[in-house]
Amino acid sequence: MKVLIVESCTKLGQLWKRHLERHGMDVVLHHTQDDAVSYLSENEPQIIILNLVLTDGGALAVADFANYRMPKAQVIFVSNTSFFSDGSIFAHVANARALIPMGTEPEDLAAMVQHYGSEVDSA
Repeated sequence: MKVLIVESCTKLGQLWKRHLERHGMDVVLHHTQDDAVSYLSENEPQIIILNLVLTDGGALAVADFANYRMPKAQVIFVSNTSFFSDGSIFAHVANARALIPMGTEPEDLAAMVQHYGSEVDSA
């Protein structure tokens, strides 16, 4: 399963990447909107783990591009804010599947990736 992580914090992104790779996933990590969109122009991950608050660029632009380019890709948003805690992210982003806190355990994140990735594989 191909996974794209878009996370500004290198340490956190590397932690998630290593953990998902231990579960047999093919994982790519990018830190900016531009790098993520460039990657999505050439590749089709099944799952995108996307921090809502990117230091360089906008997460919604990445999700929108992914939805246009590959509508079956599932997006798991990660955030340390309460901005979309009312669930409105699901009204704004058609391919959003989850919004989880940044402190989510890597094992739980891996389980979510496997779950939503299996939905893409069976579609």
